[in-house]
Amino acid sequence: MSPAPTAAPAVAFIPNVASTRQYIGAWAVLSVLQYFAAEAAVAMAWAGPRPYDLRTGYISDLGALSCGIYAGREVCSPLNWLMNASFVVQGLGMLLGAVLLTTGLLRVAARAGTPVHPGRRKPWLAATAVRLLTGAAGLGTVVVGLVPEDVGSPWHYWGAVMYFLAGGAALLVLGLLWLRKTGMAWFILACGTVSLAALVTGGLTHMEVPEPGTLERLMGYPVTLGTATAGLVIAQRVHRHRKQRRAAARATAAAPRGSST
Repeated sequence: MSPAPTAAPAVAFIPNVASTRQYIGAWAVLSVLQYFAAEAAVAMAWAGPRPYDLRTGYISDLGALSCGIYAGREVCSPLNWLMNASFVVQGLGMLLGAVLLTTGLLRVAARAGTPVHPGRRKPWLAATAVRLLTGAAGLGTVVVGLVPEDVGSPWHYWGAVMYFLAGGAALLVLGLLWLRKTGMAWFILACGTVSLAALVTGGLTHMEVPEPGTLERLMGYPVTLGTATAGLVIAQRVHRHRKQRRAAARATAAAPRGSST
């Protein structure tokens, strides 16, 4: 009696680092940096009785639709539309990156020619978690932009929590996944740690701290910076590989062809 056939071993594959899909995804993630320019412009246009203070003012106050007293704070942000648009653009960039950047690319940190072994489940699960968490964080900040704090809906609060929590967790997992693949992994890991630590502090204190604006920014800024850093690493490596492939293609096209006799 012949032995039962054994399953064929899983074959490793090399992610297509040079694809246009990966390039667009990297730049979509990197685009979250526009948030800082928008926040600075909106804060400078603040029309409240006192200048806007980053240390004490909540981020969402910049997107409040009406001037007046909200939760005991005097808010008046004439460029609220710009702040809310920035939230939406930031979220869409993260969502697009989560869709376009493949699990294989994230597993190898966009290093060209690096094989992925399907049998190793932990890196695959980690890379998949990064995509799901990044998408959830992006969705959260889209909700924040579409539902400003003073419209009377709890969705704004939960959108913000989703952004901080999922965004920080995504960076924590990505930093661990990339530890031996890029030196920037430590910065990404630090961003995730700071964001989640600030979120826990805010939850325990109910934001009743001397500088709630500073605490909230310790939740949000690291997510933006860490996400942009990941996008930069991927964009640089994808661009370098695309450039090398174009150069190789030109060299092949320019090489003299052997003549037939």
